Formats: sequence, C-alpha cells, structure tokens
Amino acid sequence: MKQVKPVPTGPKKTASTERGIRLQKLISEAGIASRRASEQLILDGRVMVNGKAVRELGTRADPVQDDIRVDGRRLPRPARRYLLMYKPRGYVSTRSDPEKRPTVIELLERAKIRGYFYPVGRLDYESDGLIILTNDGTFAERLMHPRYGLERAYEARVRGIPDARALDRLRKGVPLDGERTQPAGVTIVKVLEGKSTPQAVVEVVLKEGRNRQVRRMLEAVGHPVLRLTRVRIGRIGIGILKPGDIRDLAPREIELLVKTKDARSKTKDERRKTKDERRNASRQR
Repeated sequence: MKQVKPVPTGPKKTASTERGIRLQKLISEAGIASRRASEQLILDGRVMVNGKAVRELGTRADPVQDDIRVDGRRLPRPARRYLLMYKPRGYVSTRSDPEKRPTVIELLERAKIRGYFYPVGRLDYESDGLIILTNDGTFAERLMHPRYGLERAYEARVRGIPDARALDRLRKGVPLDGERTQPAGVTIVKVLEGKSTPQAVVEVVLKEGRNRQVRRMLEAVGHPVLRLTRVRIGRIGIGILKPGDIRDLAPREIELLVKTKDARSKTKDERRKTKDERRNASRQR
C-alpha cells in the first residue's frame, strides 16, 4: 500500500520562523495572555502565522516580518530599529552560542534594549569594531547580499611590515579554500616603533565577507594578525564610539547603507556604455 505523507500543520519554515522568538513569548509580551495561557491558545489552534494555524509549542516567528494573529486579530508589529554597536573583543556576533560564550545580544540586554534583534553579518570572537543589529530582515538581507558589495574596512595590527609584493598580492587577491579573494583596498596606515618585533597597522577594505577573511589573507602573505578592528561599514565609521557602546543609526545613515549600487547592474551599464561608444565611433569614421 502506498504510504501517504503527513500534511504539515504549521507555517512554512522561513529564515524568520527559524530564528525568531517563541510564539508564547510574543503573545504574552503583547499583553494578550500570560505565558501559560498563550501556550494553551497555541495548542487550541487559535494562533496563526502567515495564514497557517500553529499547534506546536516552541514554534518561532519574527514579529516584524511575519503576520501573527490570535483569534483573527493581528499582533502589533514593533517599530523597525537599526543599531550600531562597537563590539568588544570576547563576544560572539550571534544570538546564541553553543559554547556558552558571551554574545552581542547580552550587550543589548545590558543596555536595556528590548526586542528581537539579530546581527547583520559576523565579526569574530577575537575581533572588535562595528557591527549592525536590526529587527528588519529585508534591510539585513540587503546589506549582506554579495551583489551590492557593501564595503567593510578593517585595521589590522600585524607582525612584520608587509613589503610591496605582499601588498600587491593582497590587493589582487589570494587563494582561500581554492578560490581567490576579490580585489581589496590595502594600505599601510603606520609602522609601530619600539616593538621587540617589527609591527605595522594595515587597513584592508573588502566587498565580500568570508569566514575570518582578513586574518586568513594576512596570514597567507606571512603577516599574522595580532589585533583586528572593523572601523567602517559602508560610509559609517566608528566616530566617538568605544567598545560596548550602542547607538541608533540616523535615517541618513540607513539611507547611505541601502543606496549601494547593484554590482550586476553596474556591469550592465558599463557594457551598454562601451557598446554605445563603439557605435558612435563607427558612425564618425
């Protein structure tokens, strides 16, 4: 006899439902019912997410992105918020960590910033510097999508002083995991005097974000990183922020971040321009 696959009873899983907040918490925080009563509402099938009834406790949803309803009434959506944090070293840029290390979310809680936020991209545990957190999934995906090539600038204190050949290799790209890195902006900011071993501060500007990329690139050319700080995202710099500081991005800053041009459309424009120039040149002959 042919087996019939069970029909899913919950909402289709998306990025938001995978990483969101438990429904009973959202319902209780909205003032509709206590946490225990919210669980019963779910078990009774009175809660819907994106048009589908949910009966499974522990189901998560994103209060900003998802349509959450109790008895047909929509939960109020929180205002979208965009935070700039100077992440200190010794914190993980995720919502939770299986190794139980401190996370950037704990810094938000310490600052009494409530709500469901997630970091845009990563900044490794040993590094410090700028990271953006938001509850706006569309904004986060826009910033992280490789087609837009949002610049991220880092200052790395390295062992030794890179020579012209090493700088050229970094600028043109070095092989990592069998694939060459994209061209990068690389400049020696200063040479540190008085150290037992020569050291330099190198600025690296990337438009891609592989795992521990700056550290691995500099290691590949023989200059391991001693300290790494992300100093700029797009056109937003650290300014007067100190490790642990958090502030809201200004509307103008948000606009600057999402105004990055699509690299693919730029390529199309360049091809069209070249084609037009060739056509005009042939007409003049």
